[in-house]
Amino acid sequence: MASILREKILGPLVWKGIDLAKDDSWIYYLSAKAITSLESALIKVKQKGLKAPDFTKADFPIPELTDEIAYFVKELENGKGFLLIRGFPIEKYTDDEASIVFWGLGLHMGTPVTQNAKGDLLGHVIDQGLNINDSNVRGYQTKAHLPFHPDGSDVVGLLSLRKAKTGGFSSIVSSMAVYNEILEKYPEYLGILYRPYYLDRRGEESPGESPVYSSPVFSYYKGKLSCRYNRGYVESAQAKTGIYLSKAEMEAYDLIDSLLHDENMHFNMMLEPGDMQFVNNYTVLHSRTVYEDYEEPERKRHLLRLWLTMPNGREIAPDFAMFMDEQTGKTGRGGIPIREKTAGGMTENIR
Repeated sequence: MASILREKILGPLVWKGIDLAKDDSWIYYLSAKAITSLESALIKVKQKGLKAPDFTKADFPIPELTDEIAYFVKELENGKGFLLIRGFPIEKYTDDEASIVFWGLGLHMGTPVTQNAKGDLLGHVIDQGLNINDSNVRGYQTKAHLPFHPDGSDVVGLLSLRKAKTGGFSSIVSSMAVYNEILEKYPEYLGILYRPYYLDRRGEESPGESPVYSSPVFSYYKGKLSCRYNRGYVESAQAKTGIYLSKAEMEAYDLIDSLLHDENMHFNMMLEPGDMQFVNNYTVLHSRTVYEDYEEPERKRHLLRLWLTMPNGREIAPDFAMFMDEQTGKTGRGGIPIREKTAGGMTENIR
């Protein structure tokens, strides 16, 4: 039986959007010294003829930013659970150069893990003209509205290269604040939300692997509460399993949705070109509004994405894990297993 937390979460992880709107101290502005350090490391990588993601942390030395990196890492796990880093002069760089800086910074914060079955370590969030209603399509491949959800790693990072013609706001909400609301006003639903539910792998499963996996919405383990809420993936999993939410479970999910969409709870921000956003997937859920894009390919909305395993990442319960990291032995942190074509044209899991 899962341990249910019956006390409110306290500390900076619990925040409301209405409070963020009143105070922008959560935005970290890069100093001139920090930008100079990043530019110097960029030059070193280019001198070696390397590109992202094909270089290591040692190839991108930024010793001047040791204190900043330590702050970022601590803030993501024990602070508000998200960062907005602003001030990177992206207009000075090509997309390849910007990707070097983003990848290099990510290497100093954590360990990048694979984001899909193709093995992408540096992802591209850009509309590919695909339909979000296709259960084998993932949201980043479309321009559709994305409901609140986490990604499959300790932390997800985004760098905005270009924003959309209209729309495409990034929304975040503290899942810890949501939990406190449920605990205080609707505690009868807590037991339901600690049960495992099937979620869709959206076509990223390995050959012979189930197209779904199970996870509870909330998991309390070794003193920390984690959340994985993705209603869209739960609903598309139902069609693949034939197992549907009960009336009480639907009520619990409707309750969460009502809290996530409460204007006082979530916060919308536009990621301007050069902005870097990092989010702890266990304590913050993120969303994106629908957007209209430019016709010209070179002007389309384009973000780079990292999935990071963090050096101070929490331990998570076995029933909350999506996968096992073969290097660290920790659950949930290894990225999506890679599938590769064999000589016979079949696919196989190479992790």
